[in-house]
Amino acid sequence: MANVIALEFTRNEARYAAAAVTGRLRAGSGASTGPLRLVETEPIELPGPGWHRVTTRLAGICGSDLATVDGKSSRYFEPWVSFPFVPGHEVVGQLPSGERVVLEPVLGHEARGFDPPFDGAAPGDGDDYSHLVSGSLEPGIQTGYCCSTGGGWSSEFVAHESQLHPVPDSISDEAAVMVEPTAVGVHAALRAGVGDGDTVGILGSGTMGLTTLAAIRHFTGAGTVVMAAKYPEQRALAQDLGADIVVEPAEFRRAIRRASGSFVIGGDLSNGADIVIDAVGNAASIEQSIGVTRPRGKVVLVGMPGQVSLQLTALWHRETQLIGAYTYGTEQLDDGSTRRTFDMAMELVEAADLGRLVSAKYSLDDYRDALAHAAQAGRLGAVKVAFDLR
Repeated sequence: MANVIALEFTRNEARYAAAAVTGRLRAGSGASTGPLRLVETEPIELPGPGWHRVTTRLAGICGSDLATVDGKSSRYFEPWVSFPFVPGHEVVGQLPSGERVVLEPVLGHEARGFDPPFDGAAPGDGDDYSHLVSGSLEPGIQTGYCCSTGGGWSSEFVAHESQLHPVPDSISDEAAVMVEPTAVGVHAALRAGVGDGDTVGILGSGTMGLTTLAAIRHFTGAGTVVMAAKYPEQRALAQDLGADIVVEPAEFRRAIRRASGSFVIGGDLSNGADIVIDAVGNAASIEQSIGVTRPRGKVVLVGMPGQVSLQLTALWHRETQLIGAYTYGTEQLDDGSTRRTFDMAMELVEAADLGRLVSAKYSLDDYRDALAHAAQAGRLGAVKVAFDLR
């Protein structure tokens, strides 16, 4: 078998610290100073029955990838990964048979040699995460953070059959690579429990904000949706995907106040949106989200927060629900039925033409330029940047 070309992230504290310094100065620069390197390695051995070799076609770059490369990722994840790992979990690939597949990256029970928590369970289902650091694989919350599997930022990786979804001929590679981030948006929209007629605010109009907006419009009966979008391309996409009111981030509170008929009390609103989706995930965005959500409303964190310092008196006083929305699995629907999040995401990607969010593609050789572009995507008029290995 031919050797694998991959972007490999090693455990190197000095280089990680250097990436943290340069990443603060210029987003994406950790690709040059950190422990990420383009390497040529031997293929990974298949871990056991049910595993397949997958040739990467397109692999997206997401916010958590950028946080890792720039030394900004939370130290919380250290016990949940194994080194050296190859990043890349937004992937459309090809099996030796020629069949195209989308990767569901969570390394669930079946991938690690355990029985699933229930018949037909998705990799992300279950209420105990102990299997993520045990079983037949090295620790890793998902493909892209586990040395036993490789990842999408490579010419080839391995995946368990429980992780692979066939791609219909009607869906392009560009649309298929959007299925994983769209599944995150679908899960966030359903975790929010959006009711018919609810006023929803969305703070952040990158990939996560836009896919969550698309999911809210496709799968819920939301009323007015107010979206904060910083750049012209984001504003155009937000309007096209169904936002009723699209404003600059500085105008978000005022727009929610008008939509909800609220008074301003100090820095917060007397009423506010029923639900606010925070697709940014920093201290300022979380506090702002709480302050514009009505008392006893919900704030859903779909943007990955790191270590933040928060004033939580408003959360306590307003009895706000703060909900995390990390991944996907099997969704419980209002009519009592269930659906796999990835099946819903595949439907939504096609219905909303989300392949158009793929704005630029790079070879692995040009990874420094690709990561710099992804880190500044909004300013450069882009949404999703991907590696193209076709």
